Amino acid sequence: MWQDFTQYILNESGEENVKIAEVGVGKFSQVADALEKKDNITVIRTDILPADATVIKDDITNPNLDLYRDVDLIYSIRPPSELQPYLVKLAEEINSQLIIKPLTNEDLNTGRVKMKLKNFNKASFYILR
Repeated sequence: MWQDFTQYILNESGEENVKIAEVGVGKFSQVADALEKKDNITVIRTDILPADATVIKDDITNPNLDLYRDVDLIYSIRPPSELQPYLVKLAEEINSQLIIKPLTNEDLNTGRVKMKLKNFNKASFYILR
């Protein structure tokens, strides 16, 4: 499933240079690690409690917008429902695509913004363009 999720992001990225942000990384780095292998992709990882030196400390409820300057795509894996509206707000503020991969049985909490359910092979997630 994670391979399919990663492949979808790679497909969306194409061959142009893109900047991608993973918000709320936690300790799961499989997707970001795979994305960083592509020469045309720059990945920034953020979390309120960075697990290691590859993660930048940032609070999504009050984000440092300079970190996300020129980000083309934001994704978040299993973000708590109370943080999902902040992800939408950030994506709208910087005019970025957003992908949220919630827990399998979790409903989204994106307020007035409706995200589209996307099934890509074995991966299911929501997108906002």
